[in-house]
Amino acid sequence: MVELPEQFIFNTFAFLVWGALVMWMCAGFTMLESGAVRTKNASMICLKNIGVYSIAGLAYFIIGYNIMYVDVGDLIGSFEFLYGPSGAEKALLNDNLDAVASVVDNGYAVMSDWFFQMVFVATAASIVSGAIAERIKLWSFFAFTLILTAFIYPIVGAWTWGGGWLAERGFQDFAGSTIVHGTGGWAALAGVLVVGPRLGKFKADGSVRSTPPSNVLVVTLGVFILWLGWFGFNGGSQLALGTPKDAVAMTIVLVNTNLAAAAGVLAALAVSRSILGRIDLFAGLNGAIAGLVAITAGPTMVDHWWAMVIGAIGGLLCTLAIKALELAKIDDVVGAIPAHLVAGIWGTLAVTIAAGGRFHIQLLGVVSVGAFVFAVSLVAWKALDALMGLRVSEEVERMGQDVGELGIEAYPEFVLMPEPSDLD
Repeated sequence: MVELPEQFIFNTFAFLVWGALVMWMCAGFTMLESGAVRTKNASMICLKNIGVYSIAGLAYFIIGYNIMYVDVGDLIGSFEFLYGPSGAEKALLNDNLDAVASVVDNGYAVMSDWFFQMVFVATAASIVSGAIAERIKLWSFFAFTLILTAFIYPIVGAWTWGGGWLAERGFQDFAGSTIVHGTGGWAALAGVLVVGPRLGKFKADGSVRSTPPSNVLVVTLGVFILWLGWFGFNGGSQLALGTPKDAVAMTIVLVNTNLAAAAGVLAALAVSRSILGRIDLFAGLNGAIAGLVAITAGPTMVDHWWAMVIGAIGGLLCTLAIKALELAKIDDVVGAIPAHLVAGIWGTLAVTIAAGGRFHIQLLGVVSVGAFVFAVSLVAWKALDALMGLRVSEEVERMGQDVGELGIEAYPEFVLMPEPSDLD
């Protein structure tokens, strides 16, 4: 049996385990979104989220990974990445000793890297789902998810993590405040602008109709699942676990991630009464996500106090953005744009505070990614609206997508049913 260095084994194992933890974030998004919408749309949210993960996995395998990491010349000449392990790894599986050097030079199994990168793609797509919930057609949403995961996100990734022009200029985004969360946030913003607000969300007098979460317990559970998954999201982005240095660095990343989230919660709660008029649970929950997003670009700082500051400011900005969207009559059901886009922009720029980034380069990355993703997403949403239609009918929106499109309700016991004698 061929033996490999411990670094190769630990690196590969870390990719797979952290990737599985990030995949569990899809469950968090599902819980958060299904609890945030009204009960009549909860089943549709569940279907959309499992569909998002499935589409992301297939699209990134067939198209996206190659766009993000393979040179155009190599892409034209060989599609080896589409079909599993590298040639050296396949030989290694057959105990071919000549394959060892090639595999070790790579530092990890190719498909473990693909898996870890894929779950990040799914995260970006999940951000869009909650923002435009309760009024968008299922297949139109799935079609946009395909465009986002196969082309838009991989192009952004090629510019940055793929060694493209932003990476060459020194742009830093450790785990994706802009690359993942900003991309999802800009795509969501384009979507809500095209599809418009829910019926009755904004009254004729300019006031906002309150639509509180239908299941606060489920929303809170979703946030805790996301918080847990973020340890894999940020910790795994160390991309190595083969040396003591990697282990120490990963520890610092996880501690900073936790501190930023906690600070985001408390900061959002502290300002929620003055901004939103009440101590707002939803603001506190989004504050946690905003703190997590904000620290994601630069969680490697040794001075942990800065993690708290960055997370707290992320929570504050998220709460302000929730109010700003209401004033602008932009309907984001779950607060995805404030938590992911606004906090992502702040976190990317905050890399200059204690993580070694250069402000003008970080700003260039934010503006470039934002302009590209928003413009392409806007065109895609409008094209899908013309071809397929984006919005469900007024009748379906009023009765709920669970009954109107799926014929199944998430909470059937809340619906008045006829007595058994009436069914005869």
